Amino acid sequence: MRDALHTVADFLVELLTEELPPTALPTLEAAFAGGLLSRIDDADLAHGAVQTFATPRRLAVLISALALKAGDQAVQRRGPPLTAAFDGSGAPTRAALAFAASCEVALADLGREQDAKGNTFLSFTGTKSGAAAADVLARFVSESLDALPIPRRMRWGAGEAQFVRPVHGLVLLHGDALLPATVLGVSASRSTVGHRFMAPEPIYIEAAADYPQLLEQQGKVIASFAQRRERIRLAVQHQAAALGGTPLMSDALLDEVTALVEWPVPVAGQFETRFLTLPREVLVSTLQAHQRYFPVEDSQGALLPWFITISNIDSTDAQAVRAGNERVVRPRLADAAFFYAQDQSQPLASRIAALDKVTFQAQLGSIGDKVRRLAALARVIAARIEGDEAAAVRAAQLCKCDLVTSMVGEFPDLQGVMGRYYAVLENEPAEVASAIAEHYLPRGAGDGLPQTRTGLALAIADKLDTLTGIFAIGQKPSGTKDPFALRRAAIGIGRMIYEHKLPLDLVDLIEAALQAHTVFEAPLAAGGKPLATRAAVAEQVYDYLMERQRNAWLEPPDGGPPIPGITPEVCDAVLSTRPRSPLDFDARIRAVLGFLALPEAASLTAANKRIANLLKKSAADDSGATHIDDTRLQDGAERALYQAVLAAEHSVPGKVAVGDYATALGLLAHTRPAVDAFFDDVMVMDPDPALRANRLALLTRLRALFVGIADLSRLPG
Repeated sequence: MRDALHTVADFLVELLTEELPPTALPTLEAAFAGGLLSRIDDADLAHGAVQTFATPRRLAVLISALALKAGDQAVQRRGPPLTAAFDGSGAPTRAALAFAASCEVALADLGREQDAKGNTFLSFTGTKSGAAAADVLARFVSESLDALPIPRRMRWGAGEAQFVRPVHGLVLLHGDALLPATVLGVSASRSTVGHRFMAPEPIYIEAAADYPQLLEQQGKVIASFAQRRERIRLAVQHQAAALGGTPLMSDALLDEVTALVEWPVPVAGQFETRFLTLPREVLVSTLQAHQRYFPVEDSQGALLPWFITISNIDSTDAQAVRAGNERVVRPRLADAAFFYAQDQSQPLASRIAALDKVTFQAQLGSIGDKVRRLAALARVIAARIEGDEAAAVRAAQLCKCDLVTSMVGEFPDLQGVMGRYYAVLENEPAEVASAIAEHYLPRGAGDGLPQTRTGLALAIADKLDTLTGIFAIGQKPSGTKDPFALRRAAIGIGRMIYEHKLPLDLVDLIEAALQAHTVFEAPLAAGGKPLATRAAVAEQVYDYLMERQRNAWLEPPDGGPPIPGITPEVCDAVLSTRPRSPLDFDARIRAVLGFLALPEAASLTAANKRIANLLKKSAADDSGATHIDDTRLQDGAERALYQAVLAAEHSVPGKVAVGDYATALGLLAHTRPAVDAFFDDVMVMDPDPALRANRLALLTRLRALFVGIADLSRLPG
């Protein structure tokens, strides 16, 4: 309601729809509220606390104490100069009259102001009345809904409105006042509806603040996503404890179930114990991914023949609800048991030929082609990380075979997992079986990494083969489109190399992966677009991989703090040297950050900038040479810098060669006195071409020592 002074009132907007996509609901809730609040704040409409609501059939925002009107703003405008505002006889010109009209005042009410040069202008000083909330809120709601991250919108009925689902109702209240508006083809009212089955009658909302209580008490709807989620979490835990176990309850599953119900009621169900002989992942996938049930496990981590589901209705016959859910899950488990037994009748290796009939990508061939590339690349990687080359080749040959099994055909999320089980049953070496499952890791941010050397070799090979192949055919990710999950693959490669400290050279691996692709030799179809050269693609893939590393160092994907002192400029200074692995990138970053803490850093960074500029300006004729004629060293400061460079050239390259960049930069810090004296006492761009060239060669040699570690000229300061 409005307060005593009638300056603020609670604001409510609710959009009533058909069932919204459950996995997108939290995103839609946050984006709608965020878009609305940003517009309200930009309009300078003061407000209090904000509550957001999201259920399968509604999105809503409740903002307490939203101002009825934005505050007035002081306005100061400068008009035309007096010389242009009045003619020779003192009569106002069109420019003066137009300025006065735009300020909505008479010409005589305009003031005068002078600039720093003494020129006098017409001026206007006044106030701009703040916007009335009632005049802008409906537009803000419409704009926020239009801006939601919805990849595909739909139309309904005969109207032109588009949204993720058909819209059936709109509530738009500011306190106890209805704001007349039409959004997405629906006129605002003060009525909503409750639960589709338990409270389908209209619910009249007298005041905005009453919304959540009315829906819960009259409508059998818990409108708050967060409150509904917490209620489900506690109910599932309580039910599982009553069964003598604990629930398997991932955040993703909890979010999805919360997005499917408005009035959550837990129901425990049971299945036959014979299904417990199935692989654990099969049971979990059936219950979680396919049925949105919560499995239950005992204190030892073994699954129990129980599950918990969340019903969206408080039924008078709970036993019937339980029996219905049990009846649904039983045939799915029976199918899984049948597929599991059927698949074991044929060895994995016998399925290799079938992979030639499964397309990986039209231009890159079949899954069979990919497997042959993986076998060669995994062997190379295994050799470089002291892994078992034979095991890597065998794992590569078998790693995609479960894609043509009945079980994975029915449960695609079990690819790799089922391959491991079948490999174990066929007595394949343990590391080969593990690698078959591990080569899909990491599947996303925060996911685990392969733990075996064979798994690491195969996982890196698989992701690098996909990256290089997709880049080779010119389909690298753009915007939000990334159908082959190349961003995830690039991040995964970096994590595996860095976290396992693998001695791998990315440049060499990219070249090896590209050599296996035959797409560069394939003839172009009629009208086909020429491919980039292999060398150009190698550069693109390298840049893409290292850009992911740069982002990960600046904003760690696990949410942890970045390296203290790291900045984009530091990353760019290191990347300019083309480090050949994430480990090398990290070592250079840390060395530069350590160097920047030294007292010599500021002066030497400035000197590197100056040298880079001098060499750039003289690139046409004097730079690039590195031979120094010591007989032409005339000034004492010039000779001192020459001796400092010779000393550094004696010690620094060896440290750089073994990756001891911190020590190398520490040695280069000793050149500061000579560098400072040189720039104080020596004119580099001497009119004598020979002297100028000699001095530029000296600076080129000095710069090369720094650039071998990082390009300090890219740093600020």
